[in-house]
Amino acid sequence: MNSRKVVLGASPTERRLLHPTSRDPTTPGHAQVLGFEIDAVNSVQFSNHTGYAHWKGQVLSSSELHELYEGLKLNSVNKYDYVLTGYTRDKSFLAMVVDIVRELKQQNPRLVYVCDPVMGDKWNGEGSMYVPEDLLPVYREKVVPVADIITPNQFEAELLSGRKIHSQEEALEVMDVLHAMGPDTVVITSSELPSPRGSDYLIALGSQRTRTPEGSVVTERIRMDMLKVDAVFVGTGDLFAAMLLAWTHKHPNNLKVACEKTLSAMHHVLQRTIRCAKAQAGAGQRPSPAQLELRMVQSKEDIERPEIVVQATVL
Repeated sequence: MNSRKVVLGASPTERRLLHPTSRDPTTPGHAQVLGFEIDAVNSVQFSNHTGYAHWKGQVLSSSELHELYEGLKLNSVNKYDYVLTGYTRDKSFLAMVVDIVRELKQQNPRLVYVCDPVMGDKWNGEGSMYVPEDLLPVYREKVVPVADIITPNQFEAELLSGRKIHSQEEALEVMDVLHAMGPDTVVITSSELPSPRGSDYLIALGSQRTRTPEGSVVTERIRMDMLKVDAVFVGTGDLFAAMLLAWTHKHPNNLKVACEKTLSAMHHVLQRTIRCAKAQAGAGQRPSPAQLELRMVQSKEDIERPEIVVQATVL
């Protein structure tokens, strides 16, 4: 695979790849393992991810992003097959991303923009944003309409659509709303909906619209049940979005297979991480954020060739 991908708005965990002492690179590392060349641009420059008690650093501005992109243009290397965005804290930066995506799509109409609309999450049924609230209208009005694939969690899907999700049927309706905004592929990466397999499982849902040679639209919908892990990880959204990008590249018209490989790889990474973290913490001790850093390097083979342990159900 000779695809090139630019990562704009990389999260703090993704940026760790730039440090020679980093133990667990995320998006750049595993996307490279799957055959992508990457130009990574940081949206924030943090000492560590925000799952720790303290962090220091800076938030990149739109002018700084523009300057970096101009450097790519001056060298005529701004030719990409994919753009992936994640954690962003500045609305002007996010708006600049949209301008760049539009320009890149003019150069390459087949470019695929994958957006992980990182805004917040739910804890014990209550949702809250962990980025400035003024990012929401930018995502709604500018970002999602130019995205081809979006990977919100349930809370983010509710924010984007303006509708609550209490059932699988409502989740499917919300995905239709998001399709109507622009993206052909929508995956709700996690939800609080009850799983038919019991309370030990989380549900993810996916919907993909494809066009037949005759011009009609076919929609594939899937549900995935994932075993819960009793720990708080940082970087799982980054991992999901990048893996989904890679596997939809390999299986562009088969969301079921792409999601099965994505979630199976994630299962192996998280299980390895929690085993290592518990061993480091010791019996009866809860692992620290440092001990829960995703074991990406150790999971290279699972990323390249994941054993399928998560089966998707076609709805």
